[in-house]
Amino acid sequence: MPLDAVIVHALASELSEVLEGGRIDRIQQPERDMILLTLRSKGENRKLLIAAGTGNARIHLTKAAFENPKEPPMFCMLLRKHLTGAKILSVEQTGFERILTLELETFDEMGVVTKKRLVSEMTGRGANLILVGEDGRIIDCMRRMSFGGDALRCMQPGMIYVLPPTQNRTPFFRTSSGEIERIIDSADESVPMDRWLLNTFSGLSPLICRELACRCGGEWPYLSAACIALRESVEKNELAPYIVYEDDRPREFSFMPIRQYGAGCADKCFDGFSEMLDEFYTERDRIELRNRRSKELTKTVRTMRDRVQKKIALQCEELKRSEDREAVRIRAELVTANIYRIKKGQRILECENYYEENSPVVRIELDPLKTPQQNSAAMYKQYNKLKGAFAHLSILIGENRKQLDYLNSVLDELERCESERDLADIRSELISAGVLRKNSAKQQKIKPQQPLTFVSDDGFEILVGRSNLQNDELTTKIARRTDVWLHTKNIHGSHVIIRCDGLEVPDKTLTQAASLAAYYSQGREAGKISVDTTMVRNVKKPSGALPGKVIYTDYSTLTAQADEKLAERLRKQ
Repeated sequence: MPLDAVIVHALASELSEVLEGGRIDRIQQPERDMILLTLRSKGENRKLLIAAGTGNARIHLTKAAFENPKEPPMFCMLLRKHLTGAKILSVEQTGFERILTLELETFDEMGVVTKKRLVSEMTGRGANLILVGEDGRIIDCMRRMSFGGDALRCMQPGMIYVLPPTQNRTPFFRTSSGEIERIIDSADESVPMDRWLLNTFSGLSPLICRELACRCGGEWPYLSAACIALRESVEKNELAPYIVYEDDRPREFSFMPIRQYGAGCADKCFDGFSEMLDEFYTERDRIELRNRRSKELTKTVRTMRDRVQKKIALQCEELKRSEDREAVRIRAELVTANIYRIKKGQRILECENYYEENSPVVRIELDPLKTPQQNSAAMYKQYNKLKGAFAHLSILIGENRKQLDYLNSVLDELERCESERDLADIRSELISAGVLRKNSAKQQKIKPQQPLTFVSDDGFEILVGRSNLQNDELTTKIARRTDVWLHTKNIHGSHVIIRCDGLEVPDKTLTQAASLAAYYSQGREAGKISVDTTMVRNVKKPSGALPGKVIYTDYSTLTAQADEKLAERLRKQ
């Protein structure tokens, strides 16, 4: 959900206390619509994230780590030129709108002290980030706009910066309590209450409009009191950051407790609005970014998988037809045995089938244009063809099923990949396996990543493979023969190694490693699943097997369930 004006107001107060007097050390642009400022303030290093995308526009301090592109975009280079080393003088909200301005003191090309403004407009589809000079002209902006389409104003370098046009609605937090009561008394009660509030007042988000309607029970006579109470609490700065969780997933955030969802959701209060926004957006953006980056590769692999599935279905149909080969052989032998009874041009041969009990009479169709010898030879030829097809198709179907199983394992990897490096590793794996063609263009070689590392509560190191190739590397090269190996039973997943070097592994560590094996597998959402465990010396890589495929013996099976919170905690350790 987008920020509302009240949260921006709270952010301005919170950030001004932390950032004023700080200096910008680094500027990065990890995504097309995101800027990350690393600065030193109040004796600490901090990271300020500014996003200007539709639906995720925001500004807050963050602790998340981001991957940067190989070459910084032009807007990032421009900000580095103008703002590296700049001092933050103030953080202010413009009016009571979703606009936050950083007043900066820096130096121009001649070394003269000058002031600049970095304006973050978090206004829905018109969200933008604008660098404004001391003369009020736009130096540049993240999204340049010309009149037309959704653009309500022109935003180009060199133009005088003007604020977005005001909405044709009554500003809720700049209107007196008496005026709010008068407007509500004249409301059209045939319109749903939350929709009327949203269309009448500016500064209220759809969530808060629904909450006001909920708190007054949908009764119009009580709406004025609910609105005035909200307005007074904001004036007194009685604001607290809340996230509403549904099934342990963040659904909404607000500056007040949300009651409209009842017992179906739970809310959590945070120490600060930056912490709240960082918590809400970090996981959501990570999933969206991963899905966006992996979409093209996933589509390619899924297309190949569907093609292999179709090929297997056609081959199985053909194999089923070849199962009739013995009946063809019997007909050929019966024709040969009765060749003296067949006359040229005969269409049907009636003879005893001595291959069955009591030798019943059978009717065999003949080609009248062929001689008896030619009919017999044609049937033997058909039999040999079906016999060869059966043997060949059995091999092809087995190979294609292995390929299908491998492609399904790659799709599982793509669902679990966390970064561009993970995608690059999977792409390299597909090329080495012969599934994808190597790009003829010269590409920069990327050093393979190390396996994911965790530490159990008992102090044992646990390694988890990121891809099929890394699974092979982990099991056959990195792990010692005396380490413990785990893998989900009969479903795709990562190889998991407990580094114990022959020592006895405590039950708690084994249980936590099994939970990691379940979490990094295709059965992540399947509840309790079976996990096999054995010593690494009992795991073998068959010759010519596809990446990630192993065989193992002398194993035991335990039940485990994926636990995301446990994985995060052990990974931090």
